Amino acid sequence: MDSTEKQHRKDMADHRSNIYGLLALIYRREVTTELLCQIKDPRFLGVFTDLGVEGIETFLQSSEEKLIEDLAVEYARLFLGPGKHISPHESVHHQREDGDWGTLWSAATVEVKKFIEATGLNYQPDYKGFPDHISVEFELMEALARREAQAWAESDEAIARNCVTVQKKFLEEHLIQWIPDFCENVTQQTELPFYRAVAELTRSFIDFENKELS
Repeated sequence: MDSTEKQHRKDMADHRSNIYGLLALIYRREVTTELLCQIKDPRFLGVFTDLGVEGIETFLQSSEEKLIEDLAVEYARLFLGPGKHISPHESVHHQREDGDWGTLWSAATVEVKKFIEATGLNYQPDYKGFPDHISVEFELMEALARREAQAWAESDEAIARNCVTVQKKFLEEHLIQWIPDFCENVTQQTELPFYRAVAELTRSFIDFENKELS
């Protein structure tokens, strides 16, 4: 593989890592002022355009104070409750043949925990949630793609290809098994264009990843 191809693969892995990282932040907690600035970055907004997702830029033209308030309320309503909400955990949505799904800490949770530990990666020190939260799974893919990019930069093709194999395995065994349904629920239940656009972007990006890594 020549240097031009390696650089292309490094750039692609970096780009994918950045998208996973920002999506992880969006799903982890309510949007903050700092995160809103990252979302408004033309490079990230360009991802929506590239994947054919519309409607977010007009919504983001509101005042920062109103956006922060509206998004905080909607995040809590969608993902936290109290009352009916959309759990952002794989174990609730991943329909398994063994029937061990639909609640927190079911079989998928254990599998994700073991998968993360097998990669040698660690949780953030202050993290107290479940290992199959959507933000954690995206952080895992962010780290793996970043590791892949570094390997391409160092011309270590064996490590780079191993990183791709691990990403593909996690995507097929976990992300693709529940993210599309989760995003469909968000799209149907959200009352704000922001989370509808983010859900559509997430689903399109996972579809892209499934084709790209295959």
